[in-house]
Amino acid sequence: MTKTQCRENAFLLLFEASFRDDTPEELYRTAEDVGEIEINDRVRAIVEGVLAEKETLDGIIAEYSKKRAVGRIPRVNLILLRMAIYEIRNIPETPVNVAVSEAVNLAQKYTYQEDSAFINGVLGAYTRSLPPREETEAAE
Repeated sequence: MTKTQCRENAFLLLFEASFRDDTPEELYRTAEDVGEIEINDRVRAIVEGVLAEKETLDGIIAEYSKKRAVGRIPRVNLILLRMAIYEIRNIPETPVNVAVSEAVNLAQKYTYQEDSAFINGVLGAYTRSLPPREETEAAE
């Protein structure tokens, strides 16, 4: 499974999770029973990481969103923003521009045109505030 497919599968699981109180394991079991979503370690890492850091991610989204109130952002957009910011913050092998591009591509598939522009804008504002990754890695 490609990394793009992993992201899409994680997105689908996170979207499902936004309507339910299931644990990640229950989500995986349901997905496996239905047989429509393939799950591997990368999918699990994204799903579990986003769920574990939801409040932190929402704080970042609120800071860089003109809407400010995360509750006013459509659910699909919010999940895509959470995933991209999670990857940027926690998966250093994923280039920042790839995380942004993948989120925008998923938005183009699952949302309206203005939503993908909104997602691109929020992620652009967030990533411009970050130090270049090379400097961060060199400092460690």
